[in-house]
Parts: sequence; C-alpha cells; structure tokens
Amino acid sequence: MKEALKKVDESNRPFTKINFYMMAGCVALIILGFLLMSGGGTDNPAEFNPEIFSTRRIIVGPLLAFLGFLLMAFAIIYTPGRKTGSGK
Repeated sequence: MKEALKKVDESNRPFTKINFYMMAGCVALIILGFLLMSGGGTDNPAEFNPEIFSTRRIIVGPLLAFLGFLLMAFAIIYTPGRKTGSGK
C-alpha cells in the first residue's frame, strides 16, 4: 500500500528561508577564508618564500573561516519571531 505524502505545514518546518540565506552566507565566508589562506608556496624547496607569513594568510583568512563556522551555528539555531494572532 502506498501512502500519500503529507504536505508539511510551514510552521512545523525546522528552517525558514532566513536560515538558509544565513547558512549560505556562512558557507561563502568559510570559502573566502580558506581561499585567503591558500597560495604562497614555491616549486623549489631550497628557496624560502616569506609570503607564507603574510597577515592575510595567518590572521585574516583564519579569522574569516572561524567567524563563518561560528555564525553557522547561530544560523542553524536562529528561530525568527513567530507572528502571534492576538487580535488586538
């Protein structure tokens, strides 16, 4: 026997559009952080490239990635205020 799929009421869904937009922004922030940390290598192992210790790679990139992960937790937990039908 096949049972018909029941449509879930919008008030019973765990995430709203706002949650998905916030999560997408966090993923973009994480990707940006990892891209800022990349690069700076050299093909010649005898050659030292001091660019690997730039502020962008050791401070800005990890900070953006960390903020992305931190804000992702908030985006998952966030519940927008529900409208109440007080009738006043």
